[in-house]
Amino acid sequence: MSHAVIELDGIARTYTGPPTVTALQPTSLVVDRGDHVTVVGPSGSGKSTLLNLLGLLDRPSAGSYRLDGVPTQQMSERQRSAFRGQRLGFVFQAYHLLALRTAVENVELSLLYAGVPPTERRLRARESLAQVALSHREDGIASQLSGGERQRVAIARALAGRPSVLLCDEPTGNLDSANARAVLDLLDELNSRGVTMIVITHDPEVARRGRRRLRIVDGVVTEAGDG
Repeated sequence: MSHAVIELDGIARTYTGPPTVTALQPTSLVVDRGDHVTVVGPSGSGKSTLLNLLGLLDRPSAGSYRLDGVPTQQMSERQRSAFRGQRLGFVFQAYHLLALRTAVENVELSLLYAGVPPTERRLRARESLAQVALSHREDGIASQLSGGERQRVAIARALAGRPSVLLCDEPTGNLDSANARAVLDLLDELNSRGVTMIVITHDPEVARRGRRRLRIVDGVVTEAGDG
């Protein structure tokens, strides 16, 4: 049985112009369950394009993408949206929390849209906050939490759906160095517990945390070696 969570076969993305721009050159990539992959590259290199394709937020111009062994290219938008909610968790540079809601309420909201029953929502939200060592702040109002705490809530929200893959886009971009290290340590710990993650970054320190490192330049993805 395959251990692959993500399988890209010649996936590419071209935007028609004028001028026509190939944001991602044909790329083949396998990410196994439990991998910790970091993707580094300069601004405009294609990192966001790759993330959007992996996150089923955009469709490739060519190639195929299997997630948990399921082909995604023929899915309707409704099917893609449902599948994204079931299989993928997202952590962004901006926290995207509701400022006047508590930490546990922010995590619960992600499960509301997934159709999880109310009692289970609260249990899973608390479980996810415990995973990021934030149980003691579950009733804290989001606007009153520190930057590091807010990012932990965002990570808990991503974990609450029990995703196959955690996709992180510059997860420490809004944090000072101490909070950034704490969040990176948390991601390392989650990975050691079996969470599969792909982290997009421009920061060499963040990139070094990956057990696999990819580099993307002018839309070309290359393996940079093991961590």
